Amino acid sequence: MKTAGIHHITAFARDPQQNVDFYAGVLGLRLVKKTINFDAPEVYHLYFGNEAGSPGTIITFFPWPNSRRGRIGGGQVGITSYAVPAGSLAFWEERLARFGIQTEKVTRFSETSLQFSDNEGLRLEIVERVEGANSRWSFGGIPGQHAIKGFAGAVLFSTNPARTKDALEQLLGFVKEAEDAGYTRFRSEAGIGNVIDVPHAAMERGSDGAGTVHHIAWRAEDFEHHEAWRTAVQAYGYQPTPVVDRQYFNALYFREAGGILFEIATDPPGFAKDEAPEALGEKVMLPEWYEPHRAQIEANLLPIEVRVLEGDQS
Repeated sequence: MKTAGIHHITAFARDPQQNVDFYAGVLGLRLVKKTINFDAPEVYHLYFGNEAGSPGTIITFFPWPNSRRGRIGGGQVGITSYAVPAGSLAFWEERLARFGIQTEKVTRFSETSLQFSDNEGLRLEIVERVEGANSRWSFGGIPGQHAIKGFAGAVLFSTNPARTKDALEQLLGFVKEAEDAGYTRFRSEAGIGNVIDVPHAAMERGSDGAGTVHHIAWRAEDFEHHEAWRTAVQAYGYQPTPVVDRQYFNALYFREAGGILFEIATDPPGFAKDEAPEALGEKVMLPEWYEPHRAQIEANLLPIEVRVLEGDQS
């Protein structure tokens, strides 16, 4: 079995409006779904991606006001990597500088990436990639030809790199591509969310909290394959959770030997399941078991809006 690549990445934040301002306002992603943490309905679960929230483009957040700050380290996604069209890096370097965001150019596997952190300290990078369809979503001061396509991939910080790399190859079906400057690179078949780098050195374990990634999810093409993935995870020696209905995909979870929480998520049904494609992210969407409590839930959520930031207003 082979996963096509990353389905989504989920992280912790604190202030929901600042989270929206950074990912929609600065990075120009679309807020495709505004819902709640099903296990803690007083907290938003926000999804940002391309125009449709396609697998391989989705970063999600639990913005928990007054939560503790996490520490990035082993057992986490250390760097979330975004892909932009060729020739776009200079645009993003200027844009991020205009919003007061410090950047650093880093070369890995002969690619130059622009590394920076979001408002909570989550580590991000932007890299030019020819592969992968351009986004059709444009917002604020970002023209379509420079808009983020989706994930380029991720850098996994592992407490046991040998075991993590084995799981990528032998369980998830990634192909080892190269070794360079302290990293091993793996590639999957998708056009986006398809490149995973693992540092050779084991990392000291990190701690969860705002500014860290909670889990990384890999793609299962449909519900039938999802059930087969659960069998494959068990056969590999890990203990997956039962399948969980997350409304917009089915999910199962397991923690690999390097400490990273992995999820396998289905591509269907997608975010247009309960909203028209042109209206994604406009309303707080609740699963049916929470609908009777909508008034109370919405009253407990801080108001948020997608807005054009001052730096993009002429």
